[in-house]
Amino acid sequence: MELLDSLRQILHKSPSTRIFLAGRLQIQDEVEKHLSGRVVTVSIIPTKDDIVRFLRDKLKKDATPDAMDKSLEADIMGNIPETVSEV
Repeated sequence: MELLDSLRQILHKSPSTRIFLAGRLQIQDEVEKHLSGRVVTVSIIPTKDDIVRFLRDKLKKDATPDAMDKSLEADIMGNIPETVSEV
């Protein structure tokens, strides 16, 4: 809440300032409440392909690659994209 109040003060003192915030939907009401009327909301929803690319990138950068076998990797790549795309 302190951060949002600080951002509100910045916008009040410098009306031409633009701020980009990214977050989960749960904070949207608080952001709109604290920045009253100065908010434009754009929903960004990842596609299944976006999620698969993200997971592949994270798995490539895994600090302990030996901890995962092919079966676990297949479970991750099969279950997570399906679960997230349903949300």
